[in-house]
Amino acid sequence: MPIAFSQGFTPHPKISYASAAPTGVASEAEYLEIGLREPVEPEALRAALDAALSPGLDVLDAVVATTGSLADRIEASHWRIELPEVEPALLERAVAAFTAAEEVQVERMTKQGRRAFDARAAVMTIDVVPSTATPSGAPTVPCAILELVVRQVTPSVRPDDVLSGLRVVADLEPPVSPRVIRLAQGTLTAQGAIVDPLEADRGGATIVEH
Repeated sequence: MPIAFSQGFTPHPKISYASAAPTGVASEAEYLEIGLREPVEPEALRAALDAALSPGLDVLDAVVATTGSLADRIEASHWRIELPEVEPALLERAVAAFTAAEEVQVERMTKQGRRAFDARAAVMTIDVVPSTATPSGAPTVPCAILELVVRQVTPSVRPDDVLSGLRVVADLEPPVSPRVIRLAQGTLTAQGAIVDPLEADRGGATIVEH
């Protein structure tokens, strides 16, 4: 593909990621912009990129950018957090305490050093959802599941910040590492639904419900 490069002594491909997922987090909704030297059919670009990537890294769609920047269209993300060995009732109590709090101060190491910020204000919705039923005869291992929609703010509030907030308000300490996946990201509607950011270039308005 005729990828465009930046100018200067160390040219780089003109590729930018919009709100890339944190390290160690799975995702079904990542977006990027690619600068090209000449027009290319979107489907040809999608197929070429998909063929070059490892199995499991799938390029699902490509569109020609027409208006605005991709980063301006990412207003929120929908996350799913699985907490093995955590009882759902325990998580429900922690979520109730988190929701009732006016603010929840957490700390995280950033490029500018350790920083404290409010993890509560950016969380639009946070719910405990039923886990998948255990197969008959299999040992019962609790697994609480949390789904949340987080508004894009500065500094960004990540799933691990919300888990830190649950620890602050309810002393919730998962015994094993959580499994985190981003289900969707995009533009917010007035009703709090997330719209695929590529829809602005397709002329449609597909809404991702949560």
